[in-house]
Amino acid sequence: MTELGTVVWPPAPIRTERLVLRQSEARDRAAFIELFALPEVRTYLGGPRPRDELERAVPELPGRRPGLFVVDLDGAMIGTITLDRRDAERPGHVRPEAGETELGYMFLPEAWGRGYAAEACAAALDWFADGLPGEPVVLCTQTANDRSMRLAAKLGFTEVQRFEEWGAEQWFGVWSPVAASG
Repeated sequence: MTELGTVVWPPAPIRTERLVLRQSEARDRAAFIELFALPEVRTYLGGPRPRDELERAVPELPGRRPGLFVVDLDGAMIGTITLDRRDAERPGHVRPEAGETELGYMFLPEAWGRGYAAEACAAALDWFADGLPGEPVVLCTQTANDRSMRLAAKLGFTEVQRFEEWGAEQWFGVWSPVAASG
């Protein structure tokens, strides 16, 4: 996220029952490359990037930016969560002035189906709601991405609209901290 308002970045690591959400470290580089190179991870995200290109492009300290959490399980990175401002030029907004915070996530396949994404995303959303009370968070995913659609529902996102983008139908939803805690 290029603008976190009054939120201090990076936050102290966020601990859940099984996971730690933390800032990236040099030891995470191989997992970052894996996330962007694996076809199954990138199916709904524009496809995989060539591993040799990633080896050259990914810095020694990858993902070191405001809004990006590494999801750590037992000392190893299993995924990332991002909170970024949604580009005003893209379709899908809940405010006339746009600029909403958008939740994004990618997990390595070995972490799929164990509830880690829901646990980590819920913790990131709670952290965000504490830091920026009342701010909505949006999520956009292809309707064909069944796993992401189920996660959005589990996290409490409600559909705002559907539209065509990137050659596929997109589902666009919003999460409100007031509604989620009520």
